[in-house]
Amino acid sequence: MIRISAQNDQPNNHMVPRIRVASRTSLLLAFFLVFFSTGIQAPAQKEEAHIHVIVDLVQLNVAVTDNKGDYITGLRPQDFLVTEDGISQKLATFSEGNEPTRRLVDMTAAAAPGPSEGKPAAAENQELPAQVSGQTLGSLTAGANVFILFDTSNYMYRGFVFAQDAIADFVRSLENADRVAFYSYSRNLSRAAALTADRSTVLRGVRTTVAGDDAALYNCLLLTVKDASQFTGRKVVVVFSNGPDNASMVPPEDVAELAQSTGIPIYMISTQQAKLEPVSTAVFERMTAATGGKAYFAKNWKEERRAFSSIRDDLAHLYALSYYPQPNPNTGWRAISVKLVGDRIKNYHIRTRNGYRPQPARFTGGGVPSAPSNSAP
Repeated sequence: MIRISAQNDQPNNHMVPRIRVASRTSLLLAFFLVFFSTGIQAPAQKEEAHIHVIVDLVQLNVAVTDNKGDYITGLRPQDFLVTEDGISQKLATFSEGNEPTRRLVDMTAAAAPGPSEGKPAAAENQELPAQVSGQTLGSLTAGANVFILFDTSNYMYRGFVFAQDAIADFVRSLENADRVAFYSYSRNLSRAAALTADRSTVLRGVRTTVAGDDAALYNCLLLTVKDASQFTGRKVVVVFSNGPDNASMVPPEDVAELAQSTGIPIYMISTQQAKLEPVSTAVFERMTAATGGKAYFAKNWKEERRAFSSIRDDLAHLYALSYYPQPNPNTGWRAISVKLVGDRIKNYHIRTRNGYRPQPARFTGGGVPSAPSNSAP
């Protein structure tokens, strides 16, 4: 309400300006009240957005064999005991070989006797975080991406064509669901075929390689592991090397740690020439063992083919386990242990990676969380 005060002895022309001034003041006051009230509410609405902490899924490829080296099949999730720094972990997903990966909550629910008997304790302990949908989880764990790294250095002048033939046969033998990338290296890395399901593209990359310069194996292997870590799902790197590294600036320990932390097994097939150098032999064996892969030393092209066949069989028999880490104050290297429980199976041999270094925590705002990354374990 606008109050007007006027004296009888004042002329009317003096009263008009006073009315206008009071009206302008009131309008300005009302404007500022509306402006600041809406301005205060807007940030409050932004603060109401949910903040999601994205926790990485630790994925393990586990090979189980008996004393003869034969693969053990038919194991169940409850047969495995996984610990991280001594802390028992709850499995989130499980699969064997090339079968589809399933969430354990689905598997335990299917085995439940009925709603009246209650939910099994195992299912209660193995629910996945609410922000992970079935579609997202499937993209994290489905399929197998195989990165092949071929030595085209001057070590390969002898037997080059035989090595190409062995790699080509390996590519053809992989399951259709798998995607393959083909890289070659000498002093530098050549990405001859990016990750694809088209086998003909990969085979063209194999056939167009030529032998060349010195061997920078560890430099190029580090780049290959970095490339592989950008993709979701199961990854594996298969290296064919004919000799030692004589041109790298990167130590093999850095390569092994990155492969362990990103959950990428490294398989190495090398010729007898590499085995004649004790340092390379020891490095190859340590690196593959730490990541859950294997090292092969082939005397001739027939053994090279058998080595590739063995890797293919290994991929077909691996158990794929995953879990979301339990609270752990350790921000450095975390040791992973996988054991079998039960008198019948506890003496079988297990091969998998032995640890990882967690990546920094990531946060997202808004109603929809960002897709979980596979760059950490």
